Amino acid sequence: MAEKPGKDAAKPVKNEGQSSTAPDPTPGSGLSRKERQQVRDSTRPRPAVVYEIIRAQGEAELRRPVSALWWSGIAAGISIGFSFLTEAALAAHLPASDWSPIVAKLGYAVGFLIVILGHQQLFTENVLTAVLPVMARKQVHWLNKMLRLWGIVLAANIAGCLIFALATAFLPIIPADVAPALANIVNGVMSNTPWEMFAKGIGAGWLIAAVVWILASTEGVDFLVITLLTYLIALFGFTHIVAGSVEALYGVVTGLIGLDTAVFRFFLPTLAGNVFGGTVLFSVLSYAQVREEIYANHSDN
Repeated sequence: MAEKPGKDAAKPVKNEGQSSTAPDPTPGSGLSRKERQQVRDSTRPRPAVVYEIIRAQGEAELRRPVSALWWSGIAAGISIGFSFLTEAALAAHLPASDWSPIVAKLGYAVGFLIVILGHQQLFTENVLTAVLPVMARKQVHWLNKMLRLWGIVLAANIAGCLIFALATAFLPIIPADVAPALANIVNGVMSNTPWEMFAKGIGAGWLIAAVVWILASTEGVDFLVITLLTYLIALFGFTHIVAGSVEALYGVVTGLIGLDTAVFRFFLPTLAGNVFGGTVLFSVLSYAQVREEIYANHSDN
């Protein structure tokens, strides 16, 4: 007669490799619903989201009427002149020392703060926002819209710069002790060779494009970001096509430089450098880092 198994024999045998610990909980399961929402709210947007924000902004700008672009561009050209004037005023009133130019260059950010926070049309800012829709659409129609925007805004910016330069040179609004500082800034910019203008323009184009990208991905730090990155343009001696045009045109109307020097030594090389830095480098690299994510999401949908 077979022996009945005891209580111990009825127990299942535990495998040696079987773990006795409970499975790991789902990450974040210990948080409340409110706390999980706080995590989602504090997460920075992915680069693909930032790209889409700027592309949407660019498409909106490309659809704006000519008159709106023109008058906003003129306002930006006038506003950017305060970068030139504020830097000169600080330089004129600071004591002569090695650190004075470093502090005076903080004034360069003033015009950019007025333009960007005031949502005025600035050519170098539009280099990035107008290019991204063209790269995404890949259609001649959008390329024509981009060239139209660039042409209108650049012409309007230069017109505004000329208005500011004429007012500064011929109206009694500038203290006499500031005029030499204005001339020193002009002479400093024009001491660059055309090749140096182009190379330094690349740096300025990159930094302005970086301002656009950072502002689209953050909130509440606009003043700090604009001030810091545009201050770097002045600190490093980079050349900016719009801010520098105020300086060059002031030099022309006051007889410091000739018009041909302003055009061929400053304007054309700096324009090429800004476009290269903001378009060929920053825009293309920004598109390259998000291209697979964007098209992967489209295919999933």
